[in-house]
Amino acid sequence: QVQLVESGGGTVQAGGSLRLSCAVSGRTVSSFDMGWYRQGLGKEREFVAGISASGGRTSYADSVKGRFTISRDSAKNTIDLQMNSLKPEDTDIYYCNLLETIVYVTQSFWGQGTQVTVSS
Repeated sequence: QVQLVESGGGTVQAGGSLRLSCAVSGRTVSSFDMGWYRQGLGKEREFVAGISASGGRTSYADSVKGRFTISRDSAKNTIDLQMNSLKPEDTDIYYCNLLETIVYVTQSFWGQGTQVTVSS
């Protein structure tokens, strides 16, 4: 059974930093593409950052490039998101995602989300 549990959310002033962590059980993080998404009230879930299973390649939404960094800790089996220079528009619920593809069939696993609030 795959389980993703996010932590590290909270309230911070604009310009501050937070570090989110996604603890994974049932799968090894270094074997799968993983990412962070966010969703606000009444908005669609949007991609924030991703990291590949092999080689540690990363990608970011334009809105967070240069401010957010995604990383993988294989020893802890976690995916982290370091968020710096936070802006009020970064306020959302942040979700961790794991993609598993077996014979062209892709399953997407999600955590329960963690709230990030940035005050101006």
